[in-house]
Amino acid sequence: MSHRSGISNLPLHGGKAPRWLFQRMVKLAGAVAEAVILEYGLNEFLHRISDPHWFQAFSCVLGFDWHSSGTTTTTCGALKTAINPEVHGILVAGGKGRASRQTPHEIQDIGEIFSLSEKKLDELAYSSKISAKIDNSCIQDGYQLYHHVFFLTEKGGWAVVQQGMNKSTRYARRYHWLSDSVEDYLNEPHNGICCDIQEKKSLDMTSPLSFDAQQTSLDLILDNPDHLWKYFSKKPHIDLKQASLDNFCPELTLPSHHPVLDTDLSPREFEVLKNAWELQPDSYEELISLKGMGPKKIRALALISDLVYGDSPSWNDPVKYSFTHGGKDGFPYPVDREVYDHSIQTIKDSLEEAKLEKKDKYQAIKRLENLIQSDNN
Repeated sequence: MSHRSGISNLPLHGGKAPRWLFQRMVKLAGAVAEAVILEYGLNEFLHRISDPHWFQAFSCVLGFDWHSSGTTTTTCGALKTAINPEVHGILVAGGKGRASRQTPHEIQDIGEIFSLSEKKLDELAYSSKISAKIDNSCIQDGYQLYHHVFFLTEKGGWAVVQQGMNKSTRYARRYHWLSDSVEDYLNEPHNGICCDIQEKKSLDMTSPLSFDAQQTSLDLILDNPDHLWKYFSKKPHIDLKQASLDNFCPELTLPSHHPVLDTDLSPREFEVLKNAWELQPDSYEELISLKGMGPKKIRALALISDLVYGDSPSWNDPVKYSFTHGGKDGFPYPVDREVYDHSIQTIKDSLEEAKLEKKDKYQAIKRLENLIQSDNN
């Protein structure tokens, strides 16, 4: 049950927020979050967090430039510090690096407070893991995830905000998810995808264009992947009695292996495919959820599906329009101004209702007005 709300690309900014600034961010983030929850309810808070426009505006209000990578990590960190599950009815789990791997444990620990069943907690932990697996392995756009935060309400609703890094471009990309009526994690989970950089070639196994490649990838495993080894073998069989080009051109230095695909698997990596065959997964989702089924194996199966059976996956970057400033001229896709204006108004109303000192409230509203003005210029 998932629904991705958007993606945004942000340049990496190093360093940490000063303690004095982060303390103010925590105070402001908590006040605005509390106002949104009291005024609109927990579900609306999840919708706001999973909306990349609202999230970006919210980060600016806290004190960030609109395009800083820290809008994700520090904003989520401030919310995690400010929000008390027992008081606000919402858990903020996970974080950056090592903290992200604690998300399933934090979800389990909140079960008693939120009175959620073990079955429901297992489903929620799976939602956390599969959203990360899909954005890191099934969406191969060049961004390696390093930040994962899971927002969970006492009613069982959830949202995910996670971020990946492209080491070559030094840009970060943010992914938003929202629990909703979509039952298939691999069937068009996107709603709106916003970013400033569109990659020329990205493997997207969640696209409708990849449905046949999904099924063929699964069939390749169910039929025993031994026959696939020929596409990856480092040293193919050579008849020693057969003359080779080396006999006539010894001065040439020829590679020992000419891979047909643009990826290769070692014998150890190939064992993951063998283990998957032994488990006989019932669906592509179950296949990619198995331990060890990372980007390399998923890509290899997709490439063979195309090469052997002609079932090509989608190579289009899952981006629909440029984020905020880049899209207001209507290229390549116009920003939904009504949605964006509604996001701004929600934050403004929340600031007016927030329990803040007059000075802090004035400065926050001023930053919001500056954001609105820069967007209209």
